[in-house]
This record gives sequence, C-alpha cells and structure tokens, in this order.
Amino acid sequence: MTPNSDLLEIKEYTAEGYKPLIDYGEWRVAILKYCDELLPQKINKMQKHDQTDEVFVLLEGECILFLGEGEEEIIDIHAKNMEPLKLYNIKRSVWHTHTLSQDAVVLIVENEDTCLANSPEKELTVEQQEKLVELTNSLWD
Repeated sequence: MTPNSDLLEIKEYTAEGYKPLIDYGEWRVAILKYCDELLPQKINKMQKHDQTDEVFVLLEGECILFLGEGEEEIIDIHAKNMEPLKLYNIKRSVWHTHTLSQDAVVLIVENEDTCLANSPEKELTVEQQEKLVELTNSLWD
C-alpha cells in the first residue's frame, strides 16, 4: 500500500544533466547526472553562488569538484575527487565546476532561488581549461 501524497512525495530523475526535484521553504534538492558538457575538455567556465553555499553528495560513480581561488579573477584551480556519501559544502562565493563519470549520480542541496542572476559565471582561459583536463587525468588514471 502506498501512502497518499500528503504523507510522502517521491521524485526521481533518469535523464542526463541537472534537475531540481524538490523545493521546500528556502531549499532546493536536485540531482546531477553525467552529460557531455561536463567532460573536462568541454568545461569552459566556472560559477559561484553569491547568496548560498552548495552541498554535493556523491551517490554513485565518480565526480571531481574543481574549486577556483580568487574573488573576481580565478587565480588557481584545485580538484577534489569526491568520495561516496560524504557531504561537500562549497562555500558561498567560491568559483566551482565539476566533471562526472558516465555512471555518476550527485545529490545537490542549495537555496531554492539559486539562478544565473545571483550566480555569476567566469570564462576560463585556455590554460585553465587545460589544467582541468590535467587534474582529471591525474585523479582518474
């Protein structure tokens, strides 16, 4: 017997990319899955959220978080290979992006009003793009 929707809401996402699933109060819960635009050689920008931290939890597969140092300009890029079921909280105003294996599933929790208006993006230089590929190769090879 399935409980009625007043007791339990069930959502799933089976396609590629990012999909918000539940907004409640000030929070949004979303799922991120592999998509070609997140291949390291295709990543050409990073973003930051000016109004919120963002939490990532790796559920399946592999995911690398790329973190950019700097306020207006990205001075240096670091990589963190995520471990399953650990929470990774990217602090407000930290430049970031990520790459995923084809079988990856990542849970994301952020403010429900997170959007491009409060999440500036920064184009990466060719050297920075090459560094993302190098970092990925060093962590996944």
